[in-house]
Amino acid sequence: MIIYTIFVLLGQSVATLLGRLYFEKGGKSKWMATIVQTAGFPILIPFYFFFSSLKISITENNLQTKSKSPSTLTLTLIYVAFGLLLAANCTLYSIGLMYLPVSTYSLLCATQLAFNAFFSFFLNSQKFTPFIVNSLVLLTISAALLIFHSDDKNPVGVSKVKYTIGFLSTIGASAMYGLLLSLTQMAFQRVIKRESVKAILDLIVYPALVGTIATLIGLIASKEWKSLPGEIEGFGLGKSAFVLVLVWTAISWQVFTIGVVGLILEVSSLFSNVISTLSLPIVPIFAVVFFYDKMDALKVIAMILSVWGFVSYVYQLYLDSFKKTINVPLEENFEVSHKERSSQ
Repeated sequence: MIIYTIFVLLGQSVATLLGRLYFEKGGKSKWMATIVQTAGFPILIPFYFFFSSLKISITENNLQTKSKSPSTLTLTLIYVAFGLLLAANCTLYSIGLMYLPVSTYSLLCATQLAFNAFFSFFLNSQKFTPFIVNSLVLLTISAALLIFHSDDKNPVGVSKVKYTIGFLSTIGASAMYGLLLSLTQMAFQRVIKRESVKAILDLIVYPALVGTIATLIGLIASKEWKSLPGEIEGFGLGKSAFVLVLVWTAISWQVFTIGVVGLILEVSSLFSNVISTLSLPIVPIFAVVFFYDKMDALKVIAMILSVWGFVSYVYQLYLDSFKKTINVPLEENFEVSHKERSSQ
């Protein structure tokens, strides 16, 4: 679980910063910014051979490995549906990143946790304890502070209308992402029911393939591909840097995706989203260094609240784990005493 957490924190932070760097230095294609969020999936293909025989320990999900495997048609429908949803989600995120400052964008994305909690309650039977509710409230307030009180200036060339479009697109993307996480957990629990790492890779690679095809069609239909040679020539860091930014953005998003799906399988979609949300306040710190975003008191408070909310959720996991360690020995002692009485 620690490895998956690192993947989420590192992958999302690097990918978000590189995504903004693309627009900051002259990139103009929202479709290109969208494609790199899914097109890095080929780097995962070698892992099929490496992890094919490994098993992942399931905790909350308690999946049954001996259950009947779903049909090819069922899996295909799931992969296509998830891929189209992923394409729409990435497109909205790209629009938000194109029109919003990095710090505002990243902390606005924290609203995805509230949406995920809503969908998890209905789709995944997520139970809310006081510590989980406290975590959700703190993380939501953290985002709200910057949504309504950010002093950031709009990026160069971004009008109020475009800023509003970016704002609404990011909110919509956050809602869609929360739904996607809950659907992913439900797919593992009710349909896929496999404990192998390959099951994770399947649910990453195939939807990413569908999503890449969908966004590639969007790139061609919008005719933005015609302006790409000009973007490469005019990119502020040079031609080679243009390619490197896109390549490493694609790789970073795949690292993030592996971590997200891994955490969903090992714990829950809500926990995966909490980890993802924790990385969002990290981005403004780097944004201050690389993009000269203003760091005021409200942003500092927002980051503190975010960390506090994360700690609250982790503490609930600790309590759950502690209860399990107590209950298991008690159950074993009960079974032993019951067998002794039966033998007498």
